[in-house]
Amino acid sequence: MNINDLALAVEGELTGNNDFFTKEGFTGRFTFLNEAKEGDIVIRHWINGKGIGIAASKKIACLITQNPKDDAVEFAKKLNFPLIVTDKIELANAYALSWTVDTYSPNSKNIVITGTNGKSTTSHLIYHILKNAGFHVLTNTDSESEFNTLIDPMISKLIADEVINNGNLDYLVIEVSEVQGWLGKLMQHHAFLMANALKADVGVITNIAMDHIGLVNSIDEVFDEIKTVPEAIRDACVLNYDDELVRKLKHKNVFYSSMNKLNMNNAVYFNDGIYYKDELIVKKEDLPFISNHFIQNILSAVGACISLDLSIDKIASGVKSYKALNRRFTKLNDKPLIYDDFAHNPDGIKATIAETLKLLKENQKLFVVCSIRGSRGVEINKLNVRALVSSFNPNIELILSSSNDVVDNLNHVNQDERNIFFEVLDKNNIHYTHFYNLEDSLRYTLNKADNKDIILLIGKVRRSEERRVGKECRS
Repeated sequence: MNINDLALAVEGELTGNNDFFTKEGFTGRFTFLNEAKEGDIVIRHWINGKGIGIAASKKIACLITQNPKDDAVEFAKKLNFPLIVTDKIELANAYALSWTVDTYSPNSKNIVITGTNGKSTTSHLIYHILKNAGFHVLTNTDSESEFNTLIDPMISKLIADEVINNGNLDYLVIEVSEVQGWLGKLMQHHAFLMANALKADVGVITNIAMDHIGLVNSIDEVFDEIKTVPEAIRDACVLNYDDELVRKLKHKNVFYSSMNKLNMNNAVYFNDGIYYKDELIVKKEDLPFISNHFIQNILSAVGACISLDLSIDKIASGVKSYKALNRRFTKLNDKPLIYDDFAHNPDGIKATIAETLKLLKENQKLFVVCSIRGSRGVEINKLNVRALVSSFNPNIELILSSSNDVVDNLNHVNQDERNIFFEVLDKNNIHYTHFYNLEDSLRYTLNKADNKDIILLIGKVRRSEERRVGKECRS
């Protein structure tokens, strides 16, 4: 790799001495400054002179940033240290991923999953099915959905470390956010960049809906971000037939999934069980989920594995043995029945409440504890509270939480975000109780609910914290 070619590839400007890079060499690893070793390349959103000093002392091969602060450039020049400054850090992370796949996993089959809802469950299902079939698989999906972006070199680091430590990979299953940005600026065609860098053989697009307000402000803008993804998919693209916008997407080899019977060979559908070519693959009673929107995720995962030519028997075995990720309609308690779900955008909220209401029996009450989204703006919270209103039922008691006791400063709920919830609920004459702390909201709810009732926890709060608080409250 030539450092000038690297700077050109990421549309950046090189500062410092070219000889530093050539002399020290490049290990092939893109990583973070705190974990970097001699010869690594570091990608950071911002760096100052102190950081440049640390990088130089570690003898890293190069540092790429979007925001050189204070004396960073001057210090790089003084130390003859190679610093590349780019206006699009996502190009650096895409380049890092492409280089890493070529270097560490050139023979793996690669799957990319995107869409507004269901990415993590679908990704983790595909990962489990392949792993259960005996393959060496890596996924970036975890219960907190922390690694599904191109805003840092985490995925590149995960791939390199896995291959170095455990040998060659058979499959990469990579979840990517359908819309991504940094400090309020949209990273255009983020999902396409990821899929293209990954050299994805199979793509899955779950649905197209509103989230990420501010980065995008209409469903058309979300569609524009996702519509290019199929162009990066080599072999097959699994599309949710039930989503009108997803159905508009084009690919040379489309495979559909649907909650209704489809009379076509390139489709998997649900009809009191999972069917492919009109043959039952998995009975309904053997599915790991009971709710429709999660069954759709199973369909997408099955479609992806069929597209990978995995045997139907191995696919069925993987589905039957699957254990859900945390936060995906997870049951936390029996008396009262407590479910926890990641629902944090309008479609997710409506789907999750609808599924929970199906469980409600006569003389039961549903307590919905909703965490307001912090530092995400008024518009997404307006859409979320409207989703609550449209889902409301006389048997629901609504409890709101700002979750001040468990969120960091990047997720703090401001007064405008709270006020929009209050205004919309008041306008629709819906009673609610608000607490600034999550612990207070959970303690209040547990004290009010009878053992026969149901409690539903929704919203984008770190569930490790919610579980800890919930456990303390129950005890």
